[in-house]
Amino acid sequence: MSADHVIAIDGPAASGKSSVARALAKRLGFCYVNSGAMYRAVTWRALQRGIAVQDPDAVTALAEEARLACALINDESRISIDNFDPSPHLHSDEVNRAVSLVSRVPRVREIINLQMRRCVAGRDVVVEGRDIGSVVFPETPFKFFLDASPEVRARRRNAQGQRDEIAMRDQADSSRQTAPLVIAPAAERIDTSALTIPEVVEEILKRLRAKGLSRATVNSRR
Repeated sequence: MSADHVIAIDGPAASGKSSVARALAKRLGFCYVNSGAMYRAVTWRALQRGIAVQDPDAVTALAEEARLACALINDESRISIDNFDPSPHLHSDEVNRAVSLVSRVPRVREIINLQMRRCVAGRDVVVEGRDIGSVVFPETPFKFFLDASPEVRARRRNAQGQRDEIAMRDQADSSRQTAPLVIAPAAERIDTSALTIPEVVEEILKRLRAKGLSRATVNSRR
């Protein structure tokens, strides 16, 4: 890993990891990378082209031929696929229902992991996802796993206006053969059920300072 610092934020759906990771990156002056957007981009492209997301061979062929790109713009990751900007479609109900099928395909994960590593090379980043600390950047010492009760996560999902089944998504993410959702070795678990986003960010910052990482530390190295 050539990035100076990678902070891995993993967790299940609606655990707060996206909001926390973005806010944490701003506090530290790091770039924010949303790995889930890449899986959703491939899912959207498959649905758009009428490819059966239940067919791993068809999904693999799409992922291998698609021009998937990740760039850091204004300190956040931006995704394009086949020269399209998929961002308006990434959280549609159709993508929500299908993304677990696409993300469990081993070759899709290989392609996206390679893109992520290229995207963050030489940068200080906060990366959120489901296997960042366990698979993508296992060597980073800065690993956090955010979680919350299924009831709280379901309420958050409904408040976001998104309709998907938390229990089904948990089962799909945890049981897939390739890079299942797990708490990475040495990752610090934080239950966000009763915490606000700023409170979670402060807790992570406190733990990072205990590990010797703060914005002042980073700035002193630049």
